[in-house]
Amino acid sequence: MKLAAIPALLLFFFAAAFAENWPQWRGPTANSVSGEKNLPVHWTTDENISWKLALPAWSGSTPVIWGDRIFMNVAESGNLYLWCVDRKGPKVEWKKLLGDGDHKERKQNMSSPSPVTDGNNVWVLTGTGVLKCFDFAGIEIWGREIQKDYGKFGLNWGYASSPVLYEDSLYVQVLQGMRTRDPSYILRIDKKSGKTLWRIERHTAAIRESPDSYSTPMIAKTKDGTQLIVLGGDVVTGHDLKTGEEIWRVTGFNPENHADYRTIASATFFDGLVYAPTRERPLQTFKIGGKGDITGTNVLWKFDRGPDVPTPVTDGKYFYSVNDRGIVWCLDAKTGQEVYGGQRMKPGTYSASPILADGKLYVTNEDGLTTVLKAGPQFEILAENSVNDYCLSTIAISEGQLFLRTSQTLYTIGKRKQ
Repeated sequence: MKLAAIPALLLFFFAAAFAENWPQWRGPTANSVSGEKNLPVHWTTDENISWKLALPAWSGSTPVIWGDRIFMNVAESGNLYLWCVDRKGPKVEWKKLLGDGDHKERKQNMSSPSPVTDGNNVWVLTGTGVLKCFDFAGIEIWGREIQKDYGKFGLNWGYASSPVLYEDSLYVQVLQGMRTRDPSYILRIDKKSGKTLWRIERHTAAIRESPDSYSTPMIAKTKDGTQLIVLGGDVVTGHDLKTGEEIWRVTGFNPENHADYRTIASATFFDGLVYAPTRERPLQTFKIGGKGDITGTNVLWKFDRGPDVPTPVTDGKYFYSVNDRGIVWCLDAKTGQEVYGGQRMKPGTYSASPILADGKLYVTNEDGLTTVLKAGPQFEILAENSVNDYCLSTIAISEGQLFLRTSQTLYTIGKRKQ
């Protein structure tokens, strides 16, 4: 190899190290943190937009991205589809019908769960319980209906949890209670065949609506092995991936036993710690380890001004929480000590979760306004970017671009850096 080629080769590998796919809700590490640099800060509906694609309806689902393909769970005219969009187009390469029965449950329709991909296949779950696997050419590998297999969903506002992919399996939670007497449960499903590998019931003392959880579970790699972390029903539980057996649980998320403590925001795992919100209070941070009820020994700190809907984010040093009214807190991630608190962004309703990337926080409200904050110990607004359209979806990041989904449009912001 010529020496002159070495700098170019090093530059290629350096750039590739920071070029990421976005294979699931909350990104490549499932914690809403991206390692990409030089991301867009300013945009409008036309400025700094690479392309935009018309959409038929809103969704809480995040686009997932792998290379030149973008996958979206889409509601259209009473039906539910998986779309595959050519990133270079933009054009819709294919649409696959998942099923009918789309309807509205308060804010959400039945397209709320985000797809997940491993770069070869893509899996998608609807709010009606249809779960399907496709290859990248749009050929259906398998399909099944969770409600037909295990009974009608019993959540008060419709099903919205996203499937989690880890190695050879999908993990799906159905945490419910308001509209059913059937138990909550968790599934491990073989990703190649669609067959259930295990199903375990998950029991808690939560009452009325409090068993309902719209959160998404997560995978946590710990010194004791890799575990599945599940939030809802007034508790957080850790499960053995091979058997589904509950290893530990943390309680205390509904100390007054309220009947309406349904869970929407998801838990976050970083550097051995779980940051678990509930209906605003108390958010609890605890370390993983031990068996049985580990509340008394493992909880490190609590926070009584947590979010209801947006999932918090942390880089291990600072912990950022945005509530539904656009008020931001920054805490020390290890101790819970307030770094700054009660800082307000523009008034509005905030449902999308904040994304931490490139030394910035990207926070989008339901009016389609994305506030870009400087990450760190000082509250500083860098930009306010409006697309003036209804938005429930969290921003996705891939190869230097932001992907913002509103009710009418998918915006691709910035230039692609391959």
